[in-house]
Amino acid sequence: MDAVLQALADPSRRVVLGILRDHEATAGELAEALPIARPGVSRHLRVLREAGLVDVRQEAQRRI
Repeated sequence: MDAVLQALADPSRRVVLGILRDHEATAGELAEALPIARPGVSRHLRVLREAGLVDVRQEAQRRI
């Protein structure tokens, strides 16, 4: 529960979740839609994944 609350405490992660609620996206696609560089988006996605809030799947060379 603490990991979920900590993940949701960051406003950028809440925006990422809002985007992912509507459709799947890669880190690169999220970086294009947000004022965050791709490495930052990847870090936010890792925190969200570790909190159990997003899933990642492999599709060819892309992680979605």
